[in-house]
Amino acid sequence: MTDTAQSPVKTRREGAILEVTLDRPKANAIDLKTSVVMGEVFRTFRDDPELRVAILTGGGEKFFCPGWDLKAAADGDAVDGDYGVGGFGGLQEMRDMNKPVIAAVNGIACGGGLELALSADMIIAADHATFALPEIRSGTVADAASIKLPKRIPYHIAMELLLTGRWFDAEEANRWGLVNEIVPAGQLMDRAWELARLLASGPPLVYAAIKEIVRDAEDSKFQDAMNRITKRQLRSVDVLYDSEDQMEGARAFAEKRDPVWKGR
Repeated sequence: MTDTAQSPVKTRREGAILEVTLDRPKANAIDLKTSVVMGEVFRTFRDDPELRVAILTGGGEKFFCPGWDLKAAADGDAVDGDYGVGGFGGLQEMRDMNKPVIAAVNGIACGGGLELALSADMIIAADHATFALPEIRSGTVADAASIKLPKRIPYHIAMELLLTGRWFDAEEANRWGLVNEIVPAGQLMDRAWELARLLASGPPLVYAAIKEIVRDAEDSKFQDAMNRITKRQLRSVDVLYDSEDQMEGARAFAEKRDPVWKGR
C-alpha cells in the first residue's frame, strides 16, 4: 500500500507484516473520514493472502488515540454516521478478521482509543502509556468497551473502570491482564515487530481457526462449540483439516525439522 503525505493513516509493509499508524496531529483522534480509511486498510490486510500479521500504533509519542474527534463532531460529523467497513477505527467490527493484530500503545489510549486497542488480539504498551474510559463523565456510554472489557479483565475491575472513568497507568493495565507486556517507550515498536515476526513465521491457517473458534464459542456452551469443531462446521477449521499445511506440520515433526507454512 502507498499513502499520501496528507493521509491520516500510514502503512509500512515488510514481508507478511503490515504496520498501520494512525497519524492525525495533534492527538490522533478519529473522525468519520479517518475511520473509513482505517476500515479500507484493515479490509485489505484481511483479504490479502500474503499478509499475516498487523501492528496498529499511533503517530508521535504522546497519543495512541483519544477516540472520537469531538472537534469534527462539533463541525458536523454525526456520532451515528458512517464509520465505514469495520466500524469505528476500521477494526472494531471487522468481520472474519482471522489474522493476528497487535496494538502497540505508545501513549494515551482513552475512550474509543482504548476500545480500538481492545479490538486487537494482543496489546503491548510503552511504559508511559495511560488509559481511561471517560465517557461516563460526559453522560454517554463506552458501548464497545462495555462489551469487550469484562471479557479481558476481571468483571469487578472492568465495571469500576466503566462506572468511574478513572485513569490508570500501564503497570495497572498489565496487572489486570489488559496488556500483555510493558516496554520502554523507545523499544515499543522494536518489540512489536519482534512479536509480529514471530507470529508471521507461524501457521496462518491455524491462527485463522483459533480466531474463528474463539468468536464462535463466545456465546456457546462448551459441548456445542466442540461439536461444531468436530463436525467441521467452522469454515477455517474445515480449510485447515484439508490443507497442505496440516500435512506439512505432521511431516516436519516426524522429520525433526522446522515446518514451511504456505497458508494452503
